[in-house]
Amino acid sequence: MTTVVEDMINTYPADLGGVDRQKLARCIEECVACAQACTACADACLSEEAVSELTKCIRTDADCADVCGTTAAVLSRHTGYDANVTRSLLRACAVVCKACADECEAHADRHDHCRVCAEACRRCEQACDNLLSALG
Repeated sequence: MTTVVEDMINTYPADLGGVDRQKLARCIEECVACAQACTACADACLSEEAVSELTKCIRTDADCADVCGTTAAVLSRHTGYDANVTRSLLRACAVVCKACADECEAHADRHDHCRVCAEACRRCEQACDNLLSALG
């Protein structure tokens, strides 16, 4: 069974320029999932009793959600593709995902939402790195 992302990539009428469609789809999917996890984690952090201890986590979650959402959107558009922009965005996304995962892991022993978020961030970081490697 294919995903909506895969279906959209497979129905794109123009040439994708040799981009690995599987890695592209996986990266878009992981970016969307990570953005959702980070948004939910930040909201859950705001509901914790010791919210003041989670300020950095909330900000990092918000940054990661924004960068992942933007990365997914840019990767979903193929018209006027610019490999330099794509590479820079993928690098930035991998960096923010690593930072967010590191921060969330610091709280994961006390907050399951941070553990789940850290896992999503690691998967997204890896998907960005995999697509970057495939782009050459």
